[in-house]
Formats: sequence, C-alpha cells, structure tokens
Amino acid sequence: MKEKYLNLFTDYGFKKLFGEEDSKEQLIAFLNTLLPEKHRIKTLSFTVNEQLGQTPVDRRAVFDLNCVSQSGEHFIVELQKAKQNFFKDRSVFYATFPIQQQAERGDWDFKLNAVYTIGILDFTFDEDKHSTDVVHTVQLKNQHNQVFYDKCTFIYLTMPCFTKTEDELETDQDKWLYLFKNLHLLQSVPPRFQEQVFLRIFEKAQIAKFDPEERQAYESSLKYYRDMKNVIDTAKHEAKEEGRLEGRLEGRLEGHLEGSFEKAKEIASNLLSVFDDRTIAEMTGLSEQEVRSLRK
Repeated sequence: MKEKYLNLFTDYGFKKLFGEEDSKEQLIAFLNTLLPEKHRIKTLSFTVNEQLGQTPVDRRAVFDLNCVSQSGEHFIVELQKAKQNFFKDRSVFYATFPIQQQAERGDWDFKLNAVYTIGILDFTFDEDKHSTDVVHTVQLKNQHNQVFYDKCTFIYLTMPCFTKTEDELETDQDKWLYLFKNLHLLQSVPPRFQEQVFLRIFEKAQIAKFDPEERQAYESSLKYYRDMKNVIDTAKHEAKEEGRLEGRLEGRLEGHLEGSFEKAKEIASNLLSVFDDRTIAEMTGLSEQEVRSLRK
C-alpha cells in the first residue's frame, strides 16, 4: 500500500478518525467549524448508530455517526460516496429519529433540542452543477426566505467543489475540508497543520501503525470504495463520450447497486473471523441480519 495515511472517504477511515472514543476532540473541532455559535459543542457522547421505528414495519436507519452534545443537541454525521435515489428524502427521514426520541411520557410541552444532519458528499447536487459552493446549509423557511424553524438543520459538504490548495487555506474549516479530500495523498504533515488537533489526526491515520486486524479491515474498506468509485467514474466517462450522460449513468448506477451488494457480501465474508456482526454491518452497509446469514 503506497499511501502513508488512510483515505477519509472509506467507512473504516472515517469512523477510525471521528467515531472512536479517543477521536471526540477531532469530531468536535470539525463540527464546530460548521455550526452557529449558539450550538457550538464543548463535549459530546456517541449514541447507538442503529435506530428502529416504533413498529416492526417501520424502516430501520443506520447512521455513520450519531451523537449528542452536553446541552442536548443531536448530530447525525453521514459519509456519502455515491449519489443515491431519493437522497434528500433519506436525509429528512434520518432526521426524524432524533426528533422523535426527544418525546417525553406524560405531560410534555413539545420543546425540542436542535437536530443537525451533516452530510459529507463525494458528489454534487444535480441542481448545483454550475455552483462552486462547498457548504450548503438547509433550513425550513417561509415565503419571504426567512428562517421559520432553526432547530432542524441540514449541512451538506459537496467535496468535488472544494478545490483550494494548501497555500489557499484560510480557516479551520478550509483545513478540515482539505484533509477530507487530500489526507491519503500526503506523505508528511503540512506546515499549516501544526495545531494539536490536526497532529492527532495525522498520528492516528498512519497505516503503518495499524495492527494486522485493523489493516485487513481498512484494506477491505478501501477496496470497496475504489470499486464503487471506479464503476461510477467509468459510467460517467462512457456516457459522456456517447452524449447520453444522464440516461446511461442512471442505468449503470442501478446495475452497480446489485454489484456493490455482492461486493459488500464478499468483503463481509472475509471479516467474519475478525469482527462481530454489528461492526461488519457498519463497515459494509449490510444489515446485521444479512451478515448473520453469511455465518450459516
């Protein structure tokens, strides 16, 4: 493996650097660059990633990261490597879980704590094809474009739009976005990243320091990411050449969904002797039931 540091767009890399107990400092620092001052985080705790609906027929939601701050704000952090059908519907659906969880038994005045959904996207929105905006903040507004409700906020980072070089980085937010896009390409810590919170990222991201189990899990996650990216990039290239980008891409992506499921099962099978069902499910995107069926 030529890279010195892990790829933050792999499920394993993202969760290792932001989803472990000793990674809270980094997660808080990153999130605070996106949040308004009144909702800045001092401390947070992780909650369960898997949420169940109130009835057996309700769909299940599995978050990449799910956490709550000391003052009660809820944060869903999702890494999205490829565009999905009904992506926005999915985001809204996910946001309803931490909202409903705040309901109290008995007399309750319906006062809610804020809920934030942060999506780190390796694609752009169709309606923003010509936009250079990286950070998209979405809230409920009225017909006068005034914020009607500020306790349910969606923040999307369209990473293909971030093109700043190291010399152009001005803010901490710029630095975090630069790391998401370029960490795996670096061979040393750049001069602009000498703050302790960034040094911890570089220390923890060194692939050479992984034990054999960690390395196997990361390589499987990296292979899955590269396979998916290759299929999508190839579909875009071929469709462009034939002048039928939209129709061809949709067809390719539909076929890829089936192929990626088989690839996920293959990766999961290789991890059965190393990790428990929940961990494998989080790494591959399979359900725990699907993982359990591979053990039979």
